Amino acid sequence: MQNFLGIIISFIFVFLMIAMSYGLKKMYIIGSEGARKFIHIGVSNWWFILMFFFDNVFFAIVPPISFIILNYISYKRNLIKPMEREGKGSFGTIYFPIALLILVIASFTITNVYIGAMGIFVLGYGDGLAAVIGLKYGKKKIYGHKTFVGTITMFVTSFLIIYVIMINITSITQALWFSLFIAFVVSAVELYTPKSLDNLTVPIATSLLAMLLMLL
Repeated sequence: MQNFLGIIISFIFVFLMIAMSYGLKKMYIIGSEGARKFIHIGVSNWWFILMFFFDNVFFAIVPPISFIILNYISYKRNLIKPMEREGKGSFGTIYFPIALLILVIASFTITNVYIGAMGIFVLGYGDGLAAVIGLKYGKKKIYGHKTFVGTITMFVTSFLIIYVIMINITSITQALWFSLFIAFVVSAVELYTPKSLDNLTVPIATSLLAMLLMLL
């Protein structure tokens, strides 16, 4: 029953994020890119629903798989306009739930939900805030369309997220060094990954590094 409730809450939550972004855009509080990043950051918090409501991987994969399909339809038909970049489909909206699916399966089989949480929250908040702040304040570009300000934002946000989670599963000293190392690597990954593919590379690299460091 709890898993079924989790699925229902998952759909309500994601559609609420989309509706809120649409409303904020309609009220001219945020622009098109802001609406996309609002969804990007907001949906990453679905991981809390996973942690509290799901204890079976077969139920937990239902929301990510559903949104892979929905996002693909939106990509082809421009169905959910606040989610798409400048009215054109972006593969990033498909890669996001694919990353969710991979980390959900990994969290239930080879690692745990805390390791998966690092990947998803770094993707949501780290990559999301890096894009927003980099676009608004970034002047100096260091690679492609990526700015120095955006990359620093990615590093600092990623470090804080990973450290807060790490101190719950290892010592304070290890958490500090592990967090600095992972944040540095994933910031480089985000910087050099081709556009939209970072929705896959960033969360997977984050969780994979965390898992390997914990094993070592």
